[in-house]
Amino acid sequence: MKGFELVKGWARELVDIMLLFIAIGVLVQIIFGTESTSYFGKITGNLMAFVTQLGSGGFVGLIALLIIISIFSKRTSATN
Repeated sequence: MKGFELVKGWARELVDIMLLFIAIGVLVQIIFGTESTSYFGKITGNLMAFVTQLGSGGFVGLIALLIIISIFSKRTSATN
């Protein structure tokens, strides 16, 4: 069981790192524009498409958003 805890810890850290890269990518694209930041791809466009899909989903999109928020809030409260 200790192996599973180790893998879960690594997975949590990997998700934290990926979220930091997403946040950095969004900030860089906001500051410098999407044309001059080809390294970060189309992060803001992908995030906007995701938000649009949730919004066009109506009630199902709201439920999906609540599930995503609950997953992240459980994960952050478990690490504190």
